[in-house]
Amino acid sequence: MTACFTPRGATLKSRMAPLGAIAAVAALLLTGCGDQTNKATGGSNSDSAPLFNQLPKEIQSAKVIKVGSDINYPPVEFKKGGEVMGIDPDIADALGKQLGVKFEFNNATFDTLLSGLRSKRYDIAMSAMTDNKGRQDGVDPDTGKKAGEGVDFVDYFTAGVSIYTKKGDTKGIKTWDDLCGKKIVVQRGTVSHDLAKAQSKTCQKDDKGKIAIEAFGNDTEAQTRLRGGGAAAGASDFPVAAYAVKTSGGGKDFQLVGDQVEAAPYGIAVAKKNTQLRDALKQALALIIANGEYDKIIAKWGVKDGAVTKAIINGGK
Repeated sequence: MTACFTPRGATLKSRMAPLGAIAAVAALLLTGCGDQTNKATGGSNSDSAPLFNQLPKEIQSAKVIKVGSDINYPPVEFKKGGEVMGIDPDIADALGKQLGVKFEFNNATFDTLLSGLRSKRYDIAMSAMTDNKGRQDGVDPDTGKKAGEGVDFVDYFTAGVSIYTKKGDTKGIKTWDDLCGKKIVVQRGTVSHDLAKAQSKTCQKDDKGKIAIEAFGNDTEAQTRLRGGGAAAGASDFPVAAYAVKTSGGGKDFQLVGDQVEAAPYGIAVAKKNTQLRDALKQALALIIANGEYDKIIAKWGVKDGAVTKAIINGGK
């Protein structure tokens, strides 16, 4: 989910400079991803936090924002030695300093995060989640029908989707059209999953053979399947795909193919009715962009091309 983007739906050039920067922190990122451990991050010194009084009263009392996250998506969020780290936790930590609360990360599968938000298990969902109209409106991507209450997003990053294959075995794949008649692995409920399903329909319409799609609970499982020869390709957000290419098997397992597509923002998801929390998060993001802390975090993880320059609500299309 980084790179210099053209409008949504357009073809996007892969940028290898961020990939090189990711390599520079590869030693830090090598990880054994944990299971259900919670992680609190951020500052709770409410007396000095400029935005503490902007938060809902119940969060002021708890001094904690409960975060639903799929903590198995390096380098965005992952575990090392039982500690949650990555782009999202670092940004959450910076937001927490402005809000005077801690962000408590709770691990769950990606496709359950919005239902957890609706049931108030979490205050927010922050997990490399693409902000799009379907999620804003609560529309099922398969049926196009209303499936539940939508969410609002505070957008904090921009990214596209990349295809990757086993290294030296691309099977002629350069574009999504080349996946017709082949098998792809993805993480369930993601934009990559939606793209694969949409492309499969196009393949069938063009009599090129549908795409066999195998969807997993997390991206690591999808990578394992591809590594074992169980598919022709995988698809994921660019920083995640780039990280897998650089680190899996010491860089010998995978390679990126073709261009990124579907440039779109990552958003922190907040329940529609929780406008006070949404607006406080937006103000906190604006502050860390203005004071330079945001840029330091983005540079640390080698994803500068995905940086945003202002805080926006529901910028996804």
